[in-house]
Amino acid sequence: MSCKTLNFYNPEKLFNPTPFGFCHTVKTSANGEFIFISGQSGGEGLEHELDKDFRRQVQVVLSNLDIALKAHELGFSDVAKITVLIVDHDSDKLHIWSEEMLKRWSPKSLPASTLIPVPKLALDGMKIEVDAVAFKS
Repeated sequence: MSCKTLNFYNPEKLFNPTPFGFCHTVKTSANGEFIFISGQSGGEGLEHELDKDFRRQVQVVLSNLDIALKAHELGFSDVAKITVLIVDHDSDKLHIWSEEMLKRWSPKSLPASTLIPVPKLALDGMKIEVDAVAFKS
């Protein structure tokens, strides 16, 4: 389901963030519901198994986010804002994150985003955590 009341916009006087998987601004009206999704990790299944490979954790975190969105009959295009926490962040991890993210989002509906490098997350072995704010009209 695509939320038609989210307006994604990149001001011309700011750099093009699309290759990095985000949009500078997202606007919506107040006629709908905001869905706040807690930080999703790269843990697989009910056992929350964490692969040691960063790319695999990114793929799983996006799948987990998809499950949370679908629970509210929403999709990636309904996400207005994400916050990404990456352990020991570097340019290689940014490239992996951007590449995997762009497989899920259309370049015309990329959310506003903040990426925060962190030394550690809640559980040993967690390499990434993503929370989201979605809008349902």
